[in-house]
Amino acid sequence: MTTMRLLYHPHKKDLSLAGVLYALGDPVRLEIVKQLAEKGELPCSAILSVPVAKSTLSHHFKVLREAGVLHSRKEGTQHMNSLRREDLDDRFPGLLTVILQEAEVAG
Repeated sequence: MTTMRLLYHPHKKDLSLAGVLYALGDPVRLEIVKQLAEKGELPCSAILSVPVAKSTLSHHFKVLREAGVLHSRKEGTQHMNSLRREDLDDRFPGLLTVILQEAEVAG
């Protein structure tokens, strides 16, 4: 018998501004979010421009997921990731847009 491990995703009402800002405050995590914003849903392995170990990259995805910034779903052997843009915009209107615009200017 196989067991499916569910990934934790906070409910929209439980998203905190401090948690989201913490998650987005790391340059690696911000780069992940920028790529998801530009390209849409991606597997972890498609985030190629981030020069970190696979285990470190997994940690960054976990922080983003548990803060409510992204949604991960299992597809075969991969985790597919997408931004929770609608939830973030409902909870913190315009925040993600401003952060992504500033990241473009700075980067």
